[in-house]
Amino acid sequence: QPSHGPGGSKRQPAALEPGLYLVATPIGNAQDLSQRAIAVLRSADVVAVEDTRVSGRLFAMHDINARMTTYHDHNAAARRPQLIKRMKDGESVALVSDAGTPAIADPGYKLVGAAIDAGLEVTAVPGANAGLTALILSGLPTDRFLFLGFPPNRAAARTKFLQPFAAIDATLVILESPKRLAAALTAMAAIFGDRPAAICRE
Repeated sequence: QPSHGPGGSKRQPAALEPGLYLVATPIGNAQDLSQRAIAVLRSADVVAVEDTRVSGRLFAMHDINARMTTYHDHNAAARRPQLIKRMKDGESVALVSDAGTPAIADPGYKLVGAAIDAGLEVTAVPGANAGLTALILSGLPTDRFLFLGFPPNRAAARTKFLQPFAAIDATLVILESPKRLAAALTAMAAIFGDRPAAICRE
């Protein structure tokens, strides 16, 4: 289901209807930004971004002159009602993450929920997604998978987080930073035992 609400989505809107537009951005190659995504980002009244420097570089590559505001873990609670008000007042708000599909392992999902609760239109502009890209590149089974996101940093908390999934008969998709990868893989080997794994980047 590409959109939530009565209006659906439009292919390359010259002017956007009020509401929230979830726009996927590239995860490794700047050319992976879709034509529809470019059109939406150019037309939105405001684009909510994680980091204006990261999004600004991408937008410059594609000649997108967007009005940006930040929306991230540290300001989401305060910024969310402001964005909802803007949409209620008739504005279009596009949401992007630094890379990939917004609202996955970031506070964007709370903005989506708030917009739906407010009766606002929510439309997805699909594109790159790190978890699904890694899954199809891995060679591991794709018929049943579970996305776990980032495990905790501390060893004891990581172990507690991973243990319930040891018996799950599905491919597990886990995010991790390069500097924590070795420790995380050691913990996974101890908890999950001898099972196939793949490491993918961008």
